[in-house]
Amino acid sequence: MSPRRRRHALPLAQLVEQATCVAEQVRAELHSVHADPDERWHVRLHHDADVDVWLISWTEEQGTQLHGHGGSSGAFTIVAGELDELVWDPGTRDLEESTRTRGDVVAFGPGYVHDVRNTREATAVSVHVYSPPLERMDFFDVERGSDGADRLVRLAHVWSDDPEIAAPESVRGPAAGRVAS
Repeated sequence: MSPRRRRHALPLAQLVEQATCVAEQVRAELHSVHADPDERWHVRLHHDADVDVWLISWTEEQGTQLHGHGGSSGAFTIVAGELDELVWDPGTRDLEESTRTRGDVVAFGPGYVHDVRNTREATAVSVHVYSPPLERMDFFDVERGSDGADRLVRLAHVWSDDPEIAAPESVRGPAAGRVAS
């Protein structure tokens, strides 16, 4: 995929509203959800010049690599189940863990770096909204510097409009399994 001309992100409140509205549609069974034990199932529900909307299911032990969204802002909400999220905090230079449960909504700006994982038996389902639409995924790890402080290190970036693209084989590893169960 080649880079597109950058557009401005929609306000976070609008992304939250859209994620919440689509989550209600999913709960009302207006969108089909599938679960694949071999890889995260996902489908794009909407795409236009300003926003992408994705529906994703996560079976046990499925997760992402520590990643960013290539400059896009976003919001995601949990439709069913629970997901563990590790978020890089540039202020504390640490990864902070949270459990996201049904109805939780997370909104984020363009610098957000996180790892999301389902560590439970029950399938989790989430809705993700990105603005401007995704063009690139960035993959990271956390390394300890010579000064003893942790720092975020970008390992790779991949031009893609797919939030479920796998990290290049050469960068998979330590960051992919950071969320504790």
